[in-house]
Amino acid sequence: GDLPSLSSWFDRVGSLPECRRAQLRVLQGRGVEMLKMFLQKQPNPQTQRRETPSSSSECASEEGERVFSSAEIEEAARVWSEGLRDSAAGHTERTHPILPQEGKRNVLVTSALPYVNNVPHLGNIIGCVLSADVFARYGRVRGWRLLYVCGTDEYGTATENKAREEKLTPQQICDKYHRIHREIYRWFQIDFDYFGRTTTDKQTQIAQDIFWRLHERGFLQEDTVEQLRCETCARFLADRFVEGVCPHCRYPEARGDQCDKCGRLINAVELRDPQCKVCKETPVIRSSKHLFLDLPKLESDLEQWLDGSSGSWTSNARNITLSWLRDGLKPRCITRDLQWGTPVPHPDYKEKVPEEEERELFRGSAVNISLMLRSPLQVFYVWFDAPIGYLSITANYTDQWEKWWKNPQQVELYNFMAKDNVPFHSVVFPCSLLGAQDNYTLVNNLVATEYLNYEDTKFSKSRGVGVFGDQAEQTGIPSDVWRFYLLYLRPENQDANFSWSDLALKNNSELLNNLGNFINRAGMFVSKFFEGSVPAMLLNEDDKRLIAAVQWELKQYIQLMDRVRIRDALKCILNISRHGNQYIQVNEPWKRIKGGELDRQRAAAVTGVSVNVCVLLSALLEPFMPSTSRTIRAQFNAPPTCVSASLQGGGAFLCSLPAGHRIATVSPLFQKLESDHIESLRKTFAGQQADRVRALKAQKAEKAVIGEEVSKLLKLKEQLSLAEGNTPAPPQKGRKK
Repeated sequence: GDLPSLSSWFDRVGSLPECRRAQLRVLQGRGVEMLKMFLQKQPNPQTQRRETPSSSSECASEEGERVFSSAEIEEAARVWSEGLRDSAAGHTERTHPILPQEGKRNVLVTSALPYVNNVPHLGNIIGCVLSADVFARYGRVRGWRLLYVCGTDEYGTATENKAREEKLTPQQICDKYHRIHREIYRWFQIDFDYFGRTTTDKQTQIAQDIFWRLHERGFLQEDTVEQLRCETCARFLADRFVEGVCPHCRYPEARGDQCDKCGRLINAVELRDPQCKVCKETPVIRSSKHLFLDLPKLESDLEQWLDGSSGSWTSNARNITLSWLRDGLKPRCITRDLQWGTPVPHPDYKEKVPEEEERELFRGSAVNISLMLRSPLQVFYVWFDAPIGYLSITANYTDQWEKWWKNPQQVELYNFMAKDNVPFHSVVFPCSLLGAQDNYTLVNNLVATEYLNYEDTKFSKSRGVGVFGDQAEQTGIPSDVWRFYLLYLRPENQDANFSWSDLALKNNSELLNNLGNFINRAGMFVSKFFEGSVPAMLLNEDDKRLIAAVQWELKQYIQLMDRVRIRDALKCILNISRHGNQYIQVNEPWKRIKGGELDRQRAAAVTGVSVNVCVLLSALLEPFMPSTSRTIRAQFNAPPTCVSASLQGGGAFLCSLPAGHRIATVSPLFQKLESDHIESLRKTFAGQQADRVRALKAQKAEKAVIGEEVSKLLKLKEQLSLAEGNTPAPPQKGRKK
């Protein structure tokens, strides 16, 4: 009575035919109590804000459910009812070597070669090999001719430094850590077609061939470079053999190439108070002759290529590349004074290349300290040499490697990496291949992530900050759960933060309560109510509407994955299981099975449609959680063609399990991560922060630097105290002297 206009509006809306039909369907003549019951069955709103692909004409509103037309609903139901065709191609086993084929979509996938000198952390894994693995698995299911290669980057200063630390030869270090990398990626289910390494004869042959082609075409120049030299060790100090105070932020442990704290690139001679990492003496500045790639001479060729190739790159990759071009390209040094690397074959540098017996001694089993400390030799700088590793690794996989790497007309190349590797893959490496003028395949899709941080701080291989690959296995959390959480966090547009509490939350809410709950309930209904056999499905409008909603999410998934929007595609999978949970909750098959004939028919239809949604989910999960995907298909005894049939072309939600299909034993897919387990893990890894504080104090670092690390330590202690149910102790005031 107080709001007559609003009351009148409700009366008008309530008289509309659509509203009256909805009222009859929901209330069923039982008034407000039925409405209350209906609302109580609805799940809590969990709106997913996500962009829909701009290429799609079927865009949903930014929030809320998409409304489907009658034609869309009927078409989705028609496609679904066709089921799996006998001719549908299954996911066939790969036969090696995989080579491009005329008339096929030929896709070459690489992930940035991990440094061999240490164990990869979670940020390395999601930024490179895991993201590439998801895309490669997806492409194989789609029927592409796809080759995924990677390997360890084994030459350079990092390896020499690690060899000194562990009192091994560089070759021994490479062998040791190559095995560690291989085992970690195996545990994370990274499905390389070939995982190689750069310390091979093929690497030397191909790198030196590209070098000579650049030299013959006038794209190399010589210049003198100022470097730090340690007179005690009688050697020039390569970037990672020197540490000092950062000239930008005054961090006391900045390396000779980059500061870990502020992230700025550094020229080693700019460091304040530099120290040789081997003997701790102060080096002096000396000059040394080096070779440079003449990037200014190649700039116009690079820009022309970028204009036609960089449109599908990630935005950060484009922006970083454009910033280099805006500043104007400068000659880039491609040689270093080291011993462990691909030799520079130019005759003017012959005296810097080791004799063969010396190189063999350097690779051998005995640690020859005098040889390791002698004056360095001239080898290729790692960022000229390492990307060539993609070619040499492929050449070690197949002697027909040029069909991939000298075939730009037929091959699409996808490079996966973190954003700090972009300039070398978008400027330096393409310029090397363009200058070689040998019809090389250049990157079509450069896919770069932002950074993944660990509990509000940075991962650091050199300082042991964060969770590393071998430690993930030791937590007892399955690799599929690790894959899911890292991909859920994947830093596609901005930096992301790993958090133990968030890992538990996502596992318990999204995997256990959403995805796992739906799949387990659907399977249990078949086992309990229909003796393990999929019942007949007489579809009504609610069923068809669900099928249309699932079909739409499937198409979004495919469009997103085609554009390497991996994180958003994962949200489509979770949206489908949310639709399924809501569908079961509203229709209550556990109640209807006890009713009359019509109610039992309804329970049968809901159960049959639900288990078919489960099979589709198994197909969509294959790139993300391969073990879980296989387990779902095994539990539902799904036909082998269900995965490829669902994802061919534009995607189709099909009835894979017809009436009469018998399923196997259904069991829970996921386990709850209990708070005491998570807090124990957090406590285990939080101890590293105290070690960093003690180290900084021992080094007499600046008070501001120590203070920042102490603040992080106190924050971690506070989080731990709260998790244990204790009241955090108040901060102590400094003692009076």
